[in-house]
Amino acid sequence: MKNVAYLCMDAAEMKTKIVFSEKCLNYGGWHIEGPQRVKMAHEILKEKKYAFLEPTPASEEDLLKVHDAEYIWNLKKGLVEDADTPAYDNIFEHARLSAGGALLAAKINGFSLMRPPGHHAGRSGAALGVYTRGFCYLNNVAVAVKALGKPALILDVDGHHGNGTQEIFQGDEKAVYVSLHRYPHYPGTGTHSEGNCLNFPLLADCGEQRYLETLDKALGMVDVGRFEVVAVSVGFDTHLGDLASLGLTESSYKEIGKRIGALRKPTFFVLEGGYMGEKNGRDIDQLLSGYEEKL
Repeated sequence: MKNVAYLCMDAAEMKTKIVFSEKCLNYGGWHIEGPQRVKMAHEILKEKKYAFLEPTPASEEDLLKVHDAEYIWNLKKGLVEDADTPAYDNIFEHARLSAGGALLAAKINGFSLMRPPGHHAGRSGAALGVYTRGFCYLNNVAVAVKALGKPALILDVDGHHGNGTQEIFQGDEKAVYVSLHRYPHYPGTGTHSEGNCLNFPLLADCGEQRYLETLDKALGMVDVGRFEVVAVSVGFDTHLGDLASLGLTESSYKEIGKRIGALRKPTFFVLEGGYMGEKNGRDIDQLLSGYEEKL
């Protein structure tokens, strides 16, 4: 019985913790990037007995390691609206808390289930010549990676190219950015690899087999041994029928998780897209199940 108890304890301790605050549900109810996508996921993960931790807002010092001071000032004043990205009341505080979620996830090797997302936000807002910020205000994963200060592999498996993340880390000797994304599609960047930014555009609804073959190829091109941490920008808009569908299903995310776990590196996850809340919850569970299986 003692051995059974120890095994149960070890399994519970290995389960990835979820970073979440209900405060992230308090704005933008009318928008496609709305609270329901996170609220429903939270409810499903709670039913599955995940443990939750509450984040604190990122400091301005941490934000300034990534973003220009003028952009931060404009964000505080609400002078940031574009066709995709509204200037909600107190959006700076919401975005700062989401960045804080990524910071906490990085500290505990957890999963930040927070909004707004971040990978389209560059140093000064819209990035790489794109005209909007695609629902993003602060680049959460970049804030976390810069705060850690460790050599990092940044893996972006959202359905859209993370143009903001590429802009921030382009030429950074301590980081490699890898993105698998739908193309042609918003934001229209990521058509080819550039230096330390490896881009793998995929056609709409390419399906699980093609996706996993591409992920294997991408990871095979990276010298994982030189990195101390893996930071995953994870979006579930690649799910069949979602906003950037690549034809993936629940089982696909388990396979993705297995490949991330097989890297055998401290890893944290930051939510980007995924606009079907119930599916998000199940997909997160499958991703983490696959990841933990390989630890």
